Amino acid sequence: MNVKNNRRRRASQEKIVRAFIELLQTREIKEITVSDIIKAAQLNRSTFYANYVDIYDLADKTREVLEAEFSSVFADYDYMNGDSGSLRMFTHIRDNQLFYTTYFKLCYDDQHLISPYDQKRAEKEQLDKNIRYHIEFFRNGFNAVVKLWLAGGCRESPEEMAEVLKLEYRGRK
Repeated sequence: MNVKNNRRRRASQEKIVRAFIELLQTREIKEITVSDIIKAAQLNRSTFYANYVDIYDLADKTREVLEAEFSSVFADYDYMNGDSGSLRMFTHIRDNQLFYTTYFKLCYDDQHLISPYDQKRAEKEQLDKNIRYHIEFFRNGFNAVVKLWLAGGCRESPEEMAEVLKLEYRGRK
């Protein structure tokens, strides 16, 4: 019986995702085929299609899981007073480089970028009427910094990166 969340199905999905992430480390998403994934995962094509519509469906679902994990890790991050939060964030990024490198590779449409600060939280805190511009600016700047740091192999320490972020907010109240 093929129940939606049975153990065998979850194990197959995990194999597919692991194979996909492994392939993403050496190829772009458009270069990966279902055949590549099922060969690496040692599964049947029908198993792939029982779980995903296509490669982009797999990418979307994988990205959603990564975003949820990032959000849960930093749900209590206080970006206005968050020196320890930013240090925790950069430590997590350094310790999980594969996770973040994969995440950014899955942002093929540039619509879903990670940020420790989001629109709902900004509205809740009612920082100012133009907060959406600040969030967009921060989100893109933050992601550019993280991508650059990852591309360099995270040579700078998390402490140094937290200081970079802090200096960008110097003077902002």
